[in-house]
Amino acid sequence: MFIIDAHLDLSMNAMEWNRDLRLPINEIRARENGLTDKPDRGRGVVSLPELRKGNIGLVVATQIARFVAPDNPLPGWHSPEQAWAQTQGQLAWYQAMEEAEEMVAISDLYSLEHHLAIWNDGTPNDNKPVGYILSLEGADSIVDTYYLQWAYEYGLRAIGPAHYGPGRYAQGTDATGIMTPQGHALLKEMERLNIILDATHLCDDSFWDALDHFNGHVWASHNNCRALVDHNRQFSDDQIKELIARGAVIGGALDAWMMVPGWERGVSDPKAMECSLEVMVDHLDHICQLAGNALHIGIGSDLDGAFGKEQCPYNLETIADLQTVPALLEKRGYSAADIENVMHGNWLRFLRNAWKSE
Repeated sequence: MFIIDAHLDLSMNAMEWNRDLRLPINEIRARENGLTDKPDRGRGVVSLPELRKGNIGLVVATQIARFVAPDNPLPGWHSPEQAWAQTQGQLAWYQAMEEAEEMVAISDLYSLEHHLAIWNDGTPNDNKPVGYILSLEGADSIVDTYYLQWAYEYGLRAIGPAHYGPGRYAQGTDATGIMTPQGHALLKEMERLNIILDATHLCDDSFWDALDHFNGHVWASHNNCRALVDHNRQFSDDQIKELIARGAVIGGALDAWMMVPGWERGVSDPKAMECSLEVMVDHLDHICQLAGNALHIGIGSDLDGAFGKEQCPYNLETIADLQTVPALLEKRGYSAADIENVMHGNWLRFLRNAWKSE
């Protein structure tokens, strides 16, 4: 079955983890033998060949670069201009993958439908380019709102205003507070350009503030449920209901600490914690119970988002194993139509609606 994954940090893995994602996953892992600079060395699960193997033909792929003020202990750049430059290096990698015919940018309805036709033509996927929709995770790198026009022109189609901690435009995970005045200006310009608002990582205050000030299209690329894992990174039921009312799709994430309660980074083991792909289905099903249907869920795996096999479901060897999710949904009683919606249909409906006037 064709799969859309709404959140992958591909350029971060290529540029900061120094992974050649064109290689088979075993070669990427072997190249990292003995390295200890990142917690997931030798345990990555994402590569372009594995995406093709899993029939994951379209992804939402990120740029990411945080600005940190002097009192912010998080890692990041010391000026927005440096953060912008980092994202431009990431953009250059995507463009290089396009030149190599490994990937193709999807930025409007025509390119979307053309790409879908290629991936659904019945021929093997081995040499097909993986489509990507460009998204910015955390808006700190947008030096000023007028930079958004440039970003839109090079293909940026979604923005999550915050990541972890306090931001220039909004407050993220583990922070508190509403959006800044610049954040409200950012939302206004996003609405003008028809850039999707990604509600992922917004703290509660900024979440409600953003939805009060933004009238465009909203999704949550990779988010799970606070009712199952009680942490501010997850959405409360009230937040989920508001997103449903706004026509959003919420992507289920596969970072173990977001899936099961009590996870300790660097200590817990996926098998011992019973963290499996079935747990992601638990989160998706919770959203469906709130919605009364299966029209607002999808996959937003976040795989290799600074973690690997040590912190993802134990029954997932690589991202290609997302192909086992339809059987898990069927076991829960989901219809064939519902399953297709979860694996790709809901994201496609959202994009077709968002881009229909362009």
